[in-house]
Amino acid sequence: MKKLINGLSVFFEGSSSNKPIIFIHGFPYDHTMWKTQIDELSRNYFCVAYDIRGLGESPAGDGQFTMEQFVDDLEIVVNELKLDKPVICGLSMGGYIALRALERMQDKFAAAILCDTRSEADNNEGKLKRAAAIKRINLEGLTPFTYDFIRNCFADEFKNNKQSELKKIIEKSSEFNSIGVKGCLLAMLSRTDTTQSLSNIKIPTLVICGEKDSLTPPSVMKEMFHKIPNAEYVEIKNSGHMSPIENPEEVNKAIISFLNKLS
Repeated sequence: MKKLINGLSVFFEGSSSNKPIIFIHGFPYDHTMWKTQIDELSRNYFCVAYDIRGLGESPAGDGQFTMEQFVDDLEIVVNELKLDKPVICGLSMGGYIALRALERMQDKFAAAILCDTRSEADNNEGKLKRAAAIKRINLEGLTPFTYDFIRNCFADEFKNNKQSELKKIIEKSSEFNSIGVKGCLLAMLSRTDTTQSLSNIKIPTLVICGEKDSLTPPSVMKEMFHKIPNAEYVEIKNSGHMSPIENPEEVNKAIISFLNKLS
């Protein structure tokens, strides 16, 4: 089912009487990246996913986004749907949103799942790369940027063996509003560093990383994992940055095992 909340397209599956999980997608994707997880988990959980402002079916507006605005959106969705202590699950940019949300309102969540993400803010090199991406989109349009960026998110196994699926993912993201994509780049470029607050995370936390992730490699995510009390770490084989798509069976197995321990 779909509902508009604060202008955002929000989707949910499963019985609302079950324990809620809220999924936050990465950049430059939409809520459908979690399809395999939601198909599996909605049997026993109330699964909520939404398109981040400016991506998917959520409007771009003026494209002047901040990470704080994205966290505000998350809070509004949780409150509007009256989600009682949901498990928060975010990948990459969705992980940035989740980590900042845990700084601001950890008491709203029962547990956290952090997939292929990092707590550090962009360093100068990272900021310049985001700025260059915005410039490229302005000069060349969205499609060339999307093609190169998304291909870099996946390990060679997926690129070689799932070419048609990868093509569909690239084509879908290429149809998004370029104003929204650039707005997300601005929000990531200007986000705060959440590393110092990792030790303050008291809720159970699962950290998931693709073993071949070149954007947030295992070495980076293990450092984050070690700073979070009561955390678990799972490395997903034959996966790059998009582990829920590249090896959904192993990701589902890790998430279900984690959730079973909570109950």
